[in-house]
Amino acid sequence: MSFHKSTASPDAQTAFITGYLEALSLVERLHRLLLDVVKDEFERLGILDINAVQALLLFNIGDHEVTAGELKTRGYYQGSNVSYNLKKLVETGYMNHQRCEVDRRAVRVRLTEKGRGIRDVVGALFARHAEGLESHGVLGPDGIDQITSSLRRVERYWTEQIRYIY
Repeated sequence: MSFHKSTASPDAQTAFITGYLEALSLVERLHRLLLDVVKDEFERLGILDINAVQALLLFNIGDHEVTAGELKTRGYYQGSNVSYNLKKLVETGYMNHQRCEVDRRAVRVRLTEKGRGIRDVVGALFARHAEGLESHGVLGPDGIDQITSSLRRVERYWTEQIRYIY
């Protein structure tokens, strides 16, 4: 951490802030587009009883068995209404739930065979997109590594900012 003042000119500082705001907007748009891409794939396949947020949740859980509380802390779920989506996934047969033996308040969830089928559909979609990005020259391995590395640094910075609040 540095306590030195920025040596950037006011114009450079304004340009950086503008770029930062543009990056934030892009991250937000990309997340919404991802949901649209998943939704469109499911509509194309005639799978209409699950939404994109729920499908991504199933994909991210994969073969793990987790509690509802762990979904956010492990980064499996980015939405705001975990309970609603878990309830719908259990009702539609994509997920099983069971009270934890140690802590009866906690509920552990895992995918059913039907849920693993959805996970596989999303995984195949992502594999096709990865191949397409590379084969069309949109992004190669170095580009993916650079983006991932940069986003991880932003994630660490934001996490540190939250920690300093408390």
